[in-house]
Amino acid sequence: MQDKSVLEISQEDGRRPRSLVTGNISLGMLRFAVPMILGNLLQQFYNIADTLIVGQFLGADALAAVGSAYALMIFLTSVLLGLCMGSGAIFSLQYGAGNKKALKRSIYVSLVFIGLVALFLNISVFVWIDPILQWLRVPVEVYPLIHDYLWVIFWGIGFTFLYNYYASLLRAIGDSVSPLWFLAIAVVLNIVLDLVFILWLDWGVRGAAWATVIAQAVSGIGLCVYSLWRYPDFRFRFEDMCLEWTTVKEIVAYSSLTCVQQSVMNFGILMVQGLVNSFGTTVMAAFAAAVKIDSFAYMPVQDFGNAFSTFIAQNFGAGCRERVRKGIRVAFLATTLFCIFVSVLVFVFARSLMLIFVPVHETEIISVGVGYLRIEGIFYCGIGYLFLLYGFYRAVRRPGMSVVLTFLSLGTRVILAYVLAAIPFWGVLGIWWAIPIGWFLADVAGYWYYCKRKEKIFSVMG
Repeated sequence: MQDKSVLEISQEDGRRPRSLVTGNISLGMLRFAVPMILGNLLQQFYNIADTLIVGQFLGADALAAVGSAYALMIFLTSVLLGLCMGSGAIFSLQYGAGNKKALKRSIYVSLVFIGLVALFLNISVFVWIDPILQWLRVPVEVYPLIHDYLWVIFWGIGFTFLYNYYASLLRAIGDSVSPLWFLAIAVVLNIVLDLVFILWLDWGVRGAAWATVIAQAVSGIGLCVYSLWRYPDFRFRFEDMCLEWTTVKEIVAYSSLTCVQQSVMNFGILMVQGLVNSFGTTVMAAFAAAVKIDSFAYMPVQDFGNAFSTFIAQNFGAGCRERVRKGIRVAFLATTLFCIFVSVLVFVFARSLMLIFVPVHETEIISVGVGYLRIEGIFYCGIGYLFLLYGFYRAVRRPGMSVVLTFLSLGTRVILAYVLAAIPFWGVLGIWWAIPIGWFLADVAGYWYYCKRKEKIFSVMG
């Protein structure tokens, strides 16, 4: 069975993608997860580099503009990321089952489908940029800055699609290292270009945007070329270019559900950003810096959840029931230990972390940001468990449950944020407290569903 479940690579060294259906579960999962974690930590530097340099050298208005734009870009990227993750889950299931023919069909269909969505999305954001910014209630003093930044950054959407598509494809077959190298090159390039465009050429926020777009182009195009060279099975022949209805239906349905989950999650964040904007530039700037720290802190458990999903999908497709059960226990233990460790670090060093992005004399911005970090930081276990639940349900062909959990988490977060923020006693603190409450309600619902349906879920594995 194992010989049939790997893609053959016509390279002299004979190396094959990593299979997660054999070997030590803990070590196998960690070896696969670590490059993904490092890769996405590096990816955070795309915007963190902009935020740090902009905040230190261009001032609070520019920091607020770039931070607010970050929330919008995360939402747009989440649409493509969700589609790629959904397709990646299908790739993992077919790879684990050893169905090479179905895998090649799925690769072609998903590339066409997600590519068309990326093109439509790119055109739409250019057309609707002003209505979007008005809807976000961007203050008049930062409106020109955020408009200039977004007009440039939108040119990178196609490159973001290329990188995320091929990264999802490679990870689905067990190669989590290659995407890491291309991200590392892009991050270094992004930081260097930030310094050149902002400090030397004095391009302002446009310079930060161009640095990011160029770096995205290098990582996206580079990973695409490498993938087609390294794995000949990814190249399409004429007979492979067939939009078979069964495959189209599976890819579109699965990817769309995962896309809905990702985009709803980030749409909720975007709505919270709009509420934050209503509190003025100081809170916007504090939120911009604190969210970068927050995202950086829990990014490892998000990526571990994605690695966990690939592990479950490969073993679910291969019918390895006991490995799935053991993998669940290993993943939840590892997530708990890591989240407790990070929670302590963020709570204790909240002010020092804010000073990375904000000059020491901006005391009010720092104070607001520290308040956010200390509330969110002590509840990282909540978001860590939620990422595992998302990954599990995506891997066992129940992506709809991931969507339900996302609606529950984000719906609670948004509703509570708007309700509590309107109460003078709570104010902006109500926004901060609404976030962990949403996490834990979704955790409870996801665990309850698992306890109720686990026998039925495992029964289809054979």
